[in-house]
Amino acid sequence: MLRPSPAPAPALRSVLAALGSPTAVREARTPALRAAQGPLSPEHPLPVHVLGVTGAPGTAPRTRLAGWRFLIRHGDRAIAAADTMLTPDGWTFSHFFEGPYVTATERALLQAEALPVAYEPRLLSVPELYMLTLWLHAGPDSEGTAVAPAAADLMVPLAPAPPGIAAHQAYQVADLLPVLSTRLAPPPLLGSAAPA
Repeated sequence: MLRPSPAPAPALRSVLAALGSPTAVREARTPALRAAQGPLSPEHPLPVHVLGVTGAPGTAPRTRLAGWRFLIRHGDRAIAAADTMLTPDGWTFSHFFEGPYVTATERALLQAEALPVAYEPRLLSVPELYMLTLWLHAGPDSEGTAVAPAAADLMVPLAPAPPGIAAHQAYQVADLLPVLSTRLAPPPLLGSAAPA
C-alpha cells in the first residue's frame, strides 16, 4: 500500500507546460514520447533523493532531495518520465527521458501497492554505482524530506541493478545499506594496512 507525497505544484505545472510544448516534446530524446498520439499525463510523482557518500565510516548515510520525477502515461502504461529540479526561482522542468528505469519504476510501484504496510514512495539514486532504487519510507509522512533511510524502510533496486544486487527484490535498509557502503568506500591507499 502506498501513501505518496504530493509533488510541489510548480513542479507539476512545469511538467504540464513541457508536455504542452511541441518544441520540448519534439526535442526530447524520447522516441516513444514523440510518437505518442493522444493525451499524455504526468503521474506517480516521486521525490528523487541522492545518496551521499561523504561522512565518517560507520555513520548513517545521508540523502539530499535532488528533484521530482513524474512517469508520463500514454494509455495504460508509462512511456517516458519527466524530471524537475529546484532552481533559485523554484521547481522547474529539467528533461524528459525513457529507458529501462521507467518500466522498472512502474513495476516496483505495482509491487509496493501489494505490501501490507503503507509506505511513502521515493526514488533513491546512487550515482557512483549507476543504481536507482524505489525507497519505501515507513515513517510518518515527511513530505519526502527525510535525510536518511530509517530502519523500517525498504529498498527495491530497479533493473538494471549492479552485479550481485537482485533487481525488484525488497531489501530491509539494514541489509542493503552496508552492501552499498562497502561498494562506495574509497579503496585503501597503497601501502596502508588492510582493515581487520
